[in-house]
Amino acid sequence: MTRTSLRSRLATAAAANHHDLVRATAALVAIDSQTPPSDTRAMVEHVVQAVAHGEGLEIERRPGAGPVDNVVLRLRGHRPGRRVILSCHLDTYPVGDIAGWTVPPLSGAVRDGRLYGRGSCDMKGGVAASLRVLEVMAAHRNEWSGELVVALAGDEESMGEQGTQVLIDSSPACSDALVIVPDVGSPGIVRCGEKGMVWLRLTAQGSAAHGAHVHRGVNAIDRLIDALAALRGLAAMRTPAGHEAVATMHAAFPLSEPVGGEGEMDVMSRVTVNVGRIEGGTSPNLVPQKASADVDIRIPLGVPVSDVERQIDAVLVGHPGVSCSVTRRYEATWTSPAHPLVRYGTRAAEEVLGRPVVANMRVGASDARLWRRAGMATIVLGLTPHNLGGSDECLDIAELPVLASILALTVHDCLAGDPVC
Repeated sequence: MTRTSLRSRLATAAAANHHDLVRATAALVAIDSQTPPSDTRAMVEHVVQAVAHGEGLEIERRPGAGPVDNVVLRLRGHRPGRRVILSCHLDTYPVGDIAGWTVPPLSGAVRDGRLYGRGSCDMKGGVAASLRVLEVMAAHRNEWSGELVVALAGDEESMGEQGTQVLIDSSPACSDALVIVPDVGSPGIVRCGEKGMVWLRLTAQGSAAHGAHVHRGVNAIDRLIDALAALRGLAAMRTPAGHEAVATMHAAFPLSEPVGGEGEMDVMSRVTVNVGRIEGGTSPNLVPQKASADVDIRIPLGVPVSDVERQIDAVLVGHPGVSCSVTRRYEATWTSPAHPLVRYGTRAAEEVLGRPVVANMRVGASDARLWRRAGMATIVLGLTPHNLGGSDECLDIAELPVLASILALTVHDCLAGDPVC
């Protein structure tokens, strides 16, 4: 068989039997894996049973702390070669207020061409597509060289330290690879970079007094609000004009902005400050002595975390009684659009979709940053999300075979090392 015919057969087989893909996704959605507590043991057990009879498949369980379970599925071709990893997370956001759902949130219900349920698009549909690719590659394992690894992990919604990071740190199969993360985004956008992040806990100290005698106290909430308002000035920190990502974002704008929403490029290009939680005081008629807030700061490419932290310190110098601690930090990560992996993914998506596809940054974080931090080129290429994190999360059923076919082509091209124009 020629390489071209193998490539075509892989793409066709991955997209076949789309009803099986729907059933596989629904079965995964039905397993509760909300974070917290990120109990992915049942998910791992389900997957292991589903693939247990796969010929030549090596199964390696690598649990994290507590109930977090992770598993590595390793398939070797007929001779040594490159390694490609399909990296998926098994956990989901919390269901939230069930009253907002029009279907049971773990039902995997199908309605009007969409499959509903918490984690359906983020990213149990991507897991099902990845397992389909593994099955197809196993059926043709005497025709390709190298290794395909499917890395399935929990804890992604809590930043992945007990999930994918455990796999990177402990599994020999999770190293020296090209990595594809089928997390949410769009089959028509190959995401090759992500912003960095700093999480802050701000604490303001004041002086308690009766609410009628404000002159005798110092309001900690007022101090906190003033400091939070000043931190908004961090938004002036942007990706330097000469950074490769700027040209990439501008080129992607016509196709990416309608998918990501108006303002996507602006948000990807600058620091953003989100006050996610705030508390303080005990009663309306008392001047609060203490107040605190948790702040999520996202950092664009080309802006080091250290620069942002220095600017935070400079801002807070002018706000007596307010202190801060960093609870989490990581740098922005990037795989150049010129890298063969990005070009393989783009070419595969264009072939399957029959239309232009672009590379771009990603607004949110994913496990991709952990693989890039470990020195591995990584892209995110997954389903289009609907109601992500909200009630009635769902995916377009028609995208499931499309994604499986794109992943199969990209995996093939990575293993084969085919030249790209």
